[in-house]
Amino acid sequence: MIKQPAHLKKGDKIAIVCPANKLKNSIAPAIAILEGWGLQVITGKSVSAAHYQFAGDDNLRAADIQSFLDDDSIKAILAARGGYGGIRIIDKLDFTKFNDNPKWISGFSDTTALLSHLMGALQTQSIHGQMPVSFEKATTGSLESLRRALFGEEISYSYTSSFPNRSGQAEGIIIGGNLSLLVAMEGSVSAMDYSNKILFLEDVGEYEYTIDRMLRMLKRSGKLAGLKGLIVGAFNEIKPEDTPFGQTPEEVVMEIVKEYDYPVCYNFPVGHIEDNRAMIIGRTAVLKVGDADVSLSYK
Repeated sequence: MIKQPAHLKKGDKIAIVCPANKLKNSIAPAIAILEGWGLQVITGKSVSAAHYQFAGDDNLRAADIQSFLDDDSIKAILAARGGYGGIRIIDKLDFTKFNDNPKWISGFSDTTALLSHLMGALQTQSIHGQMPVSFEKATTGSLESLRRALFGEEISYSYTSSFPNRSGQAEGIIIGGNLSLLVAMEGSVSAMDYSNKILFLEDVGEYEYTIDRMLRMLKRSGKLAGLKGLIVGAFNEIKPEDTPFGQTPEEVVMEIVKEYDYPVCYNFPVGHIEDNRAMIIGRTAVLKVGDADVSLSYK
């Protein structure tokens, strides 16, 4: 049974932490937006800490998150930014009290490590969505989707893909996140179960060949065979190579999953983009994919 944290209401207290890299800019504008939603915002010690590229050393970042995991007055924890470092502290965290009273944890990019652990090891829903560091450039729609996810309001998306989809309809539990981090979780207790799930993927700053390699690793491990559906988000800021790889990320996906019959949609608004829509990991959704038109609605 997948646990669903209690949805937020106005007046609730939430915390912002930095599980990975240190902040370079103020998140005051994001705090103002969150307060405009009627929330009380607490910032952890990691938000102002620095240790080389990290937001404090591993012990500080872990202790910061732990304090909010154990504090019943905190109803949600938002990762301020990604970068690298979440995987270094997962095993330092004690989720005993969290399990008794789960709360929303939200973020994307490197935070996928923590979101994957919540689903894989703890069977608890979480939110893949905009982080405070990206609030200023985020679209109104992406921020509204995060607010609706946190407050438990109805969420549905529809758009038109510019890359040909594989049409079909699927209903299943949503899992996914940053491809690099999902691959890094494999072989550990933090890995998600992909069977009969709708998987969404995104990544940034990779070579086309590394995307190909990671997807083939998932295929060879059997992760892609039993999906209900596949959602391909943004694969942006692709690194150039001296000798072209010859396939775009979308073409790589199309080739790798061509033998399966589940629906596949492309250009979904999720990832390192301004219109990064909130995805509720662990929640059942209905995915409808046409040749170009796509809709996703949570049940």
